[in-house]
Amino acid sequence: MSQSLTFIRNTFSTSWWISFALASALLSPLSWSSNPLNESDTAELIKLTYETKLDTLPLFKQGHYGLRLYRQTHNPKYIPAIESDLTRIADRLNLFAQTVDSDEEIAAYSLKRLLGYLDDYDERSRRRYHATQWNPEYLYLGVDLLGSMARANEYGLKHQQDEKLRGILKRYDFTFFVTDRDMIQAWAAQLANQVYWLKQLGEDDYTELFIKRFKEVYPDHKDSELTKQQYMNKLYGMTHIILADSEYYQTTVTESDHQWIYDYFRENIEHILATTKEDVIAEVGICFLLAGLEDDPVVTKSKEVIKQSVDLQQGMVPSVTGSFDFAYGEHRNVLAIMLLDWQTPKVGPTIQHNPQVFINLPQGLIPK
Repeated sequence: MSQSLTFIRNTFSTSWWISFALASALLSPLSWSSNPLNESDTAELIKLTYETKLDTLPLFKQGHYGLRLYRQTHNPKYIPAIESDLTRIADRLNLFAQTVDSDEEIAAYSLKRLLGYLDDYDERSRRRYHATQWNPEYLYLGVDLLGSMARANEYGLKHQQDEKLRGILKRYDFTFFVTDRDMIQAWAAQLANQVYWLKQLGEDDYTELFIKRFKEVYPDHKDSELTKQQYMNKLYGMTHIILADSEYYQTTVTESDHQWIYDYFRENIEHILATTKEDVIAEVGICFLLAGLEDDPVVTKSKEVIKQSVDLQQGMVPSVTGSFDFAYGEHRNVLAIMLLDWQTPKVGPTIQHNPQVFINLPQGLIPK
């Protein structure tokens, strides 16, 4: 943050600082379509928008936001959001360990989740419904159970019935999920997360199998045949391979380990910037930052697009439809903050190294 804005931010209230930033923009000789703030001040403006009412977000989104910025800053102000995330994880794992654990209960739970995709029948929802209608247990296993177990593991925790939950995972063969064409076309980013989560948990390692099949489903020479939604699904799959390899912003990655992805992004960055939404653009830029490539033109171009997409009156990046829905926009806006004011990855928090975060563990969670 510039020195003048730092002084103002630290001296006056949040609302006053936002008013000052907007007044500065209004008085700028630049056009309304141009953002006169620098990158770090733009990120600060988005932070202020979200952090003044972070506790109004659903628990999952509070945790999503707080954990990412904690891993950027280690600032203790994000601990309450992480505590909310711990409560969510404990509640879900308690449910799965105590209530939804038999094949019949898993089937009923999964069917209810599946039918939810009929309420929003856009292309993505249609594909997800079609891909999982004969294997709805994926919605329980990969989307809900595995994600919660992996997050607990990242915190250095596990559920007190961890052995039982791992036994549920072992009842199912993930090979189909990570290699089926329809599944990849519906869930590319989620599957990328899940193969790394399984590896993280010490279960079977499907990472290479998934990446091999992903390349077959989305060969670069057939990009022109993809719908806009499918092109973004491809890009999300590629970014999440790298994000998952970084343990979600905790460690750096090595470019050569994912050279095919970095080469693709460099060769296609102009098309990506012109045709995809801000979430994708920010993730592409962050992938380069995770590899220590701060000076790469992809980063420079991504930052400029994201900076100019911020609405200065609302203090956030709107959706592609112009919506400023606060909760729905959390994902794209925390990514924008990270891209515009990158602080390098930081590990944690874990109960072993940051015990102050875990003073009051929710019932069901214990150190691993």
